[in-house]
Amino acid sequence: MSNPEGKRHPKEQRTGPVIRRRDQVQPGTSDQRLLDTEGPSGWVHTDPWRVLRIQSEFIEGFGTLAELPPAISVFGSARTPVDSPEYAAGVEIGKALAEAGFAVITGGGPGAMQAANQGAVEANGTSVGLGIELPFEQGLNPYVDLGLNFRYFFVRKTMFVKYAQGFVVLPGGLGTLDELFEALTLVQTTKVTRFPIVLFGTQYWSGLVDWLKNTVIAQGKASEVDLLLFHVTDDVEEAISLVTKETGN
Repeated sequence: MSNPEGKRHPKEQRTGPVIRRRDQVQPGTSDQRLLDTEGPSGWVHTDPWRVLRIQSEFIEGFGTLAELPPAISVFGSARTPVDSPEYAAGVEIGKALAEAGFAVITGGGPGAMQAANQGAVEANGTSVGLGIELPFEQGLNPYVDLGLNFRYFFVRKTMFVKYAQGFVVLPGGLGTLDELFEALTLVQTTKVTRFPIVLFGTQYWSGLVDWLKNTVIAQGKASEVDLLLFHVTDDVEEAISLVTKETGN
């Protein structure tokens, strides 16, 4: 029962494993302080609280994706038009990956990501979308069957890598390039076991490959062997073959 108003504080107070006596006794109870809706709210924007949010995102991601079958992450532009050849290629790739026994993981957005998810669904495969909180967030595309939304890019990137046996990279913008180069760096530095990275669309990627050869490697900023970290192709079957061969699936 609650103490009547005006009743003196007890001489001894037990709060969990802690015993407080005399001037160490605190007013109220732990439940009262937890459920009290008054007080400042700035603590929800502090770094210690952000750490808990980050931890919860890792736990949700690990818990949700741990039982996925072998998977491939497919990256590509959110701006790819639905009626474009690039979109059609994305559908083909998603479908072929599913038929080869892979779950398809994308960023969950529109464009090339939606295309790969669509292909996976049409082939009765596992279609996964890992979304991200953005000012222009459009939500997960309708072909995502298992979706997660993240606040933090680095947590999302961990899920792309941890639960994939390889990457297929369709034409894309800065986000796609960010994901591509992070994957290449992880493989180059042996932070992850080597796995295939396939760039789909030779015309689109040729300028980047030439720059790596003629500028980055030519000036000694990378090694010639680094060009072996990825494959470039226009052929869906070849892309799937490379993924299947190197993952042993």
